[in-house]
Amino acid sequence: MAIQPPESRLWWKEPVAKVELIWVIVAFLWGLVMFFMMIYWHAAGKQNISSEAYRVDPASYQKKAEELAEKYKTGERAGIPIVKPPAGSDIYLIARLWQWWPIFELEKGKAYRLHISSLDWQHGFSLQPVNINLQVHPGYDFVQTITPKDKGEYTIVCNEYCGIGHHQMTGKIMVVD
Repeated sequence: MAIQPPESRLWWKEPVAKVELIWVIVAFLWGLVMFFMMIYWHAAGKQNISSEAYRVDPASYQKKAEELAEKYKTGERAGIPIVKPPAGSDIYLIARLWQWWPIFELEKGKAYRLHISSLDWQHGFSLQPVNINLQVHPGYDFVQTITPKDKGEYTIVCNEYCGIGHHQMTGKIMVVD
């Protein structure tokens, strides 16, 4: 509701000012440029990785992750198992308040099918410094084939606010020769 009514009740029949029309055209053209840039960066820039996603029961997903961790556990860090699965295998990463579970030790140059799911809330998977970003939803299994190229320790950060402990929600993927 306006503070004062328009002088003419048929305001939509008034001519549009030239400056306003220019801004509308510029905004429309910029919107088109950004739309086509999203398509371009997906295909050529590899900014948004293509992945598979499946509906999953959180309890069955957790069971798969725990079985994998139990079978290939090599150690522990801060109460979280360090898991070294064989190359080419499916690996299961759990997001839950406020941790990524387990820690993976992967071989450089070997491919793995990384499954990611949340057991509670929406989380954001951000692998640094590689800059892989995914939204992780409960009830969905996101699958991405990854092949680590460089040796080192990579940090997983939650980049979707998930509650009071969000700032502490970090995980690790270690890549060895």
